[in-house]
Amino acid sequence: MSDLPRKAVTRTAKLAALPLGFAGRATWGLGKRIVGESAELVGRELQQRTADQMFKVLGELKGGAMKFGQALSVFESALPEEVAGPYRAALTKLQEAAPPMPTRTVHAVLAERLGEDWRELFAEFDDKPSAAASIGQVHRAVWQDGRAVAVKVQYPGAGEALLSDLTQLSRFARLLGPLVPGMDIKPLITELKDRVSEELDYGLEAQAQRAHAEEFADDPDVVVPDVVHQYDQVLVTEWIDGIPLSEVIADGTEEQRDRAGQLLARFLFSGPARTGLLHADPHPGNFRLLPGGPDDEEEWRLGVLDFGTVDRLPGGLPTPIGESLRMTLDGDAEGVYELLRREGFVKESIELDPDAVLDYLLPIIEPAEVDAFAFSRGWMRSQAARVADPRSPAYQLGKQLNLPPAYLLIHRVTLSTIGVLCQLGATVRLREELEEWLPGFVPEEEAPQESAAEA
Repeated sequence: MSDLPRKAVTRTAKLAALPLGFAGRATWGLGKRIVGESAELVGRELQQRTADQMFKVLGELKGGAMKFGQALSVFESALPEEVAGPYRAALTKLQEAAPPMPTRTVHAVLAERLGEDWRELFAEFDDKPSAAASIGQVHRAVWQDGRAVAVKVQYPGAGEALLSDLTQLSRFARLLGPLVPGMDIKPLITELKDRVSEELDYGLEAQAQRAHAEEFADDPDVVVPDVVHQYDQVLVTEWIDGIPLSEVIADGTEEQRDRAGQLLARFLFSGPARTGLLHADPHPGNFRLLPGGPDDEEEWRLGVLDFGTVDRLPGGLPTPIGESLRMTLDGDAEGVYELLRREGFVKESIELDPDAVLDYLLPIIEPAEVDAFAFSRGWMRSQAARVADPRSPAYQLGKQLNLPPAYLLIHRVTLSTIGVLCQLGATVRLREELEEWLPGFVPEEEAPQESAAEA
């Protein structure tokens, strides 16, 4: 592969091969059944072949195709185990790695963006990428002052490819359904398209990362590498070592899983309150578990990477989220219903039973009802099945609810984070984080008041 495949017709043909390939393998599977192989063996082999092709196509194309695959990987915990199992390994690969672009292309981009003497900026530069993601790949290097750094280089033609892929995937959304049964793909693709221009802008990413690095500089729990240098389509940041969250999900100890889950929840809710920004790409490839806290060598910290997609929330997460969550826990059906109407979750033209709305919400917020909640794939699957079954009251009610544009990204990030917590199988004190960081969750009369000295 000499470069990121750019021609729309070429990329479209490769993407079209996904649903067409699924149909072809189904025919192959039928043939195997006719000659006497068991349905279980044939089904397992069929799904494994589909998973392998998904990784090959989405990984090679990078761009929006890979971004789509990474987004799917977060939600695999909601799928039935017989469906999710064969895809899990393939989708996890998309969180960490993809086929890299050639060394000569990397050097050409660096020369164009940083100048022909770009090597003088580095004491060392590793031509072999340490990670290859959806719109760029990362190389380990040593900056001229001796600091270990990560150099993110955007693929040539990434913007064009990203838009082309997501447009084509949107057209194929119905055909892609068999690859991920039970998931509504089109809204996910639409939301990814809405963020394209922002993610391609490494200047905006550098601003967001600097803001987080400054705020979390002395934090005992969260590590954000600072920005060293940025110009156009090249971003140089401090390097951090650690265990990728995908490895913790696959092989981590119970202690590591619980710690990673707790810190992930803490970062989700504390980030907007502390920086006015919501990290909006919470797939496991963007997190590391780092050994050794500032006060305890036995402690683990959470390293956070990739600030290309953020939601700007100057006042933190919207107060109505905390208020509605608290009222739901209190069983205040009328109060919750009125707040949802006021915020646009229930349109004026629709009348719903407040008690039915409360019954719809209560199972979803179960993790906030207790001091510590054990997230699991089983719990996630039960929630997905409840709201996706056309025969269930939850499905019928959910169809009548509306998601206002201001809440779209917050909703996806929250669901994605819960998906990762379920993949981790982590026991998390979620209510503790909500009380500390979510505006409106604790009534004002109960919230701790600043002392006169602090005011």
